[in-house]
Order: sequence, then C-alpha cells, then structure tokens
Amino acid sequence: MPASTDPPAVASLPEPGGKAADFYQPDSYRAEESVGHIMRRITTTLAQTVGNRMSEPSGPTFPQWAPLYKLHLGHATTVAELARECQLDTGAMTRLLDRLEAKGLCRRVRSLSDRRVVNIELTEEGRAAARQVPHVLCSVQNELLAGFTRDEWMQLKGYLQRLLDNAQAVTARGEKNDSVSS
Repeated sequence: MPASTDPPAVASLPEPGGKAADFYQPDSYRAEESVGHIMRRITTTLAQTVGNRMSEPSGPTFPQWAPLYKLHLGHATTVAELARECQLDTGAMTRLLDRLEAKGLCRRVRSLSDRRVVNIELTEEGRAAARQVPHVLCSVQNELLAGFTRDEWMQLKGYLQRLLDNAQAVTARGEKNDSVSS
C-alpha cells in the first residue's frame, strides 16, 4: 500500500487568532526552553551549515545565496523587489549586491524602458552558484531530519505551519491595533 502524502491527524487547536495558550508562565520561564529560542538556534545552525557548504573562496556566503537563488528563480529583478523577497531593507540589499557584484556573481543593468530602474542579472558564475543552492539545502535539511519518519516530518511541518499562521495572525492584529490607535 503506498504511503500517504497527507499529514497525519494532529490534535486541533484554536484557529489563528483564537484563545492564547498558557504554556509559558513568567515565574518558571526559561528562554532556552522557549519555542522561539529553539527555532532561532535551528535556523542559525542551518544557516551556518549551508553557508559553510556553499562558501568557496569566491562563492556566496550565507546571506548571499538567498538573493542569488531568488534571482535565479525569477522572483525578483530589481533591488527593491529582491529586498522585499529576502526581507531586508534596500540599503542592506544594495550592500549585499555590491559584494555579489565584486565576486562576479551578478551585475546591475539600467532598464532601457525606464532609466530610473536598475535591474539585477546573474552572471554565468552566479547562475552556476544558484543552481547549487537546492542541492545544498536538501542535503543539510535531510541531515537535520535524521531519525525522523516521513510521518513525523509531515507532522512537524504541519505544526510549524500552524505556528507561522498564529504568528502572522498576531502580527496582523497588532498592525490593526496600531493603525486604530494612530
């Protein structure tokens, strides 16, 4: 019988924006046991490992491979679009692109139709580096998931997605409250 690709059933929790849980209490709170701290440590370790595997003397560092890959996929063509995609401000993205350009991985090209617009293009070296990104990401993430069953992996992704949905709902509520009180 083929394995199901549907995530296993998990206990239901309130929809995003529902009643907040009370798992953490101020009198017993330990940051190193918090979900946020653990997720931050995982993403930092993942980033460092991917960066180490991607980096050659002239290759992209961790902060540089994400914009390279997004350019490769066509998710952005300008500094502003790329900054938005990578969740960076345009100043930080400009500095990052300066380093990528110095490594010969991308170039800026002024738009012929609108001289105010500067497009970003990957060089052949940049395209080659970008093509390596999914291989490295898959390898590192599969190593981090060692010992998990396929069902556990699907369940974990479901939990993380629910956590993200809740985080986005909290942020949206905060933005609405900010605009009302302004």
